[in-house]
Amino acid sequence: MGRGDLTDAEWERLRPFLPVSNRRCGRWRDHRQVIDGILHRVRTGVHWRDLPERFGPWKTVHERHRLWSADGTWELLLQRVQAEAEAVGDIDWDVSVDSTSVRAHQHAAGARTDLPPALAPKGAGRGRTPGRNTVAEPRRPPGGGGAGSEGLGRSRGGFTTKVHLSADGRCRPLSLIITPGQRADCTQFGPVLDKIRVPRIGPGRPRKKPDSLAADKAYSNGPCREYLRRRGIPHTIPEKTDSQAARLRKGSRGGRPPAFDEERYKKRNTVERAINKLKHARAVATRYDKRGYVYLGTVTAAALVIWLRT
Repeated sequence: MGRGDLTDAEWERLRPFLPVSNRRCGRWRDHRQVIDGILHRVRTGVHWRDLPERFGPWKTVHERHRLWSADGTWELLLQRVQAEAEAVGDIDWDVSVDSTSVRAHQHAAGARTDLPPALAPKGAGRGRTPGRNTVAEPRRPPGGGGAGSEGLGRSRGGFTTKVHLSADGRCRPLSLIITPGQRADCTQFGPVLDKIRVPRIGPGRPRKKPDSLAADKAYSNGPCREYLRRRGIPHTIPEKTDSQAARLRKGSRGGRPPAFDEERYKKRNTVERAINKLKHARAVATRYDKRGYVYLGTVTAAALVIWLRT
């Protein structure tokens, strides 16, 4: 076993949830070898063509990562591992939200906007309902940032992508969204929290609501606070200086200041540490993927490793 490969215990946790067949390719084999190749590329950022031979043909590894990024397999695996943690009470539901900017490599530019059928996600638009142990046909690529943007934009850091995420109290990502680098954090506050979905093992609805939430001043506005009040989520978000001054100028009409728990706010560093763990993966810290949905799959695979090894 090479450095960074799945251990036997980690493989047994993933194996029951992996698709066994594909409509175009028939029955798949060697999932473990291919996943080890994908994780090697996520960890090192190596060119797909330069993958070591022990992982098999690089085209096979790349194509399976692309397909699983498109059809939601990586997201499914992440949710299954989260469900196992929730079943034994291992998730700290004091959640924090933040984002991080990722510099895009020059190879991330130039994705075609008019993909021919041979290059488009396989099965897109066929509308087939997948059966048990069969991979779903790719849905609309969840790259974020609108059609055609691929989650790339210009910000102060240059050509960048922004990763928005929520993390539990043990520094593990719960949900992930990518947008162009110039997109404001507060615009993705609701979508990030709406994407939290930890299934139950056995009967019961998935858990979607945190016990409490902490965020920085980027999320200190009316819509974010109204969203949290509507869902009944206790929160700690510091008030912006200009908002505080505007409230004080209004006197009694300005209302009371928002509640702020200083001790709870100290736990917000968990999301910063989750970002740090994600960026240990070089293919996350620098974006090389042209397609937004493929890069989101790369980030999700890195998050899956964090859950498996924490």
